[in-house]
Amino acid sequence: MDRLSNTVRPYAWGSTTAIPELLGTAPTGEPQAEIWMGAHPGAPSRVSRGLRPGVAAGSGEGAGGPGQALSDVIAAAPETELGPATVARFGPRLPFLLKILAAGAPLSLQVHPDLARAKEGYAAEERAGVPIDAPHRNYKDANHKPELICALTPFEGLCGFRAPGESAELMAALGVDSLKPYVDLLYAHPEDAALREVLTAVLSADPAGMAATVTEAAAACERLGGDHAPYASLAHHFPGDPGVIAAMLLNHVRLQPGEALFLGAGVPHAYLHGLGVEIMANSDNVLRCGLTPKHVDIPELLRVVRFEAMDATVLRPEASPSGEEVYDTPIDEFRLSRFVRPEGVAPVDVTASTPQILLATAGTPRAGEIALAPGQSVFVPAGEKVELSGTGTVFRATVVA
Repeated sequence: MDRLSNTVRPYAWGSTTAIPELLGTAPTGEPQAEIWMGAHPGAPSRVSRGLRPGVAAGSGEGAGGPGQALSDVIAAAPETELGPATVARFGPRLPFLLKILAAGAPLSLQVHPDLARAKEGYAAEERAGVPIDAPHRNYKDANHKPELICALTPFEGLCGFRAPGESAELMAALGVDSLKPYVDLLYAHPEDAALREVLTAVLSADPAGMAATVTEAAAACERLGGDHAPYASLAHHFPGDPGVIAAMLLNHVRLQPGEALFLGAGVPHAYLHGLGVEIMANSDNVLRCGLTPKHVDIPELLRVVRFEAMDATVLRPEASPSGEEVYDTPIDEFRLSRFVRPEGVAPVDVTASTPQILLATAGTPRAGEIALAPGQSVFVPAGEKVELSGTGTVFRATVVA
């Protein structure tokens, strides 16, 4: 079992205070958006294996940071670290990536491909010789990216298409003439075709004309407030961006701490504000729909998006006799649960035949002999005996056995 040394990603949308408050450190004044825990090649966690005796894990020794990259540890002995069953199902790499996500401003409106499309798209861009770091590249790997976000604080997001008639009413109330064609389309049938036509029209519109529409719509949203207020805020962050209008097609969701959202392939979404624990399949494939200065590939996006109205189902964990509370999802690459441990509760054995990351978010819990403060985590190889003790909240990330 290894204490993890994890990378903080300083994306511009990150909060300047949320992660420092969790960690109990002083803010730097710079945005801190995500802490990555896992073996993703973009920022693998590091462990103290391979350090000279007496050298601390945070000392900076070793290529790229302290100790060894967890990805290298796993690559050297995948069946030992992950277990034979996990390697047989998912290959010789950790199938999931765990994050702490702190949104101080809205993230881009985005969607993720299913596994088949990810494989096809990645292979096509490889054949075409598109550099992996090219700004117009869509597929960084051949994997899908289903994900789950669990709120640690009140959390706002957009998730999935709402009923087209509801979006039509929202837009019509603004009294903006240039939105009327979209309103009319949204009342058309079948609903999936209406959603496709409106999203295509919004993203393909003349940029100058769309910027004027967004400006006028944002002013109306500011004036009306209530359910319209989030779109005024989006326009403040992304003036003139067609994603502001596209966002009106989606469910606006508010999570309370402990509640979660699951986001499957093809579901458009954006996180707006709050601190949460996020887990996903180990992928970086993102197709953007707006609220971003980055590349938007409209034809590829339209191949991936599921044009289907849906309720944004809020997940609440299901408790077991051991005290483990599980967030149920239809994905095998990851399984997220938590333990909320009051004072005086007995230790619980969490030994598993699968690899695990244990993350503390509150209190003073222990994983085996390792004490964890909020924001600290450990990697537990498959089959290694480990007990949780102490008080506080611990999230457990693993795969479905």
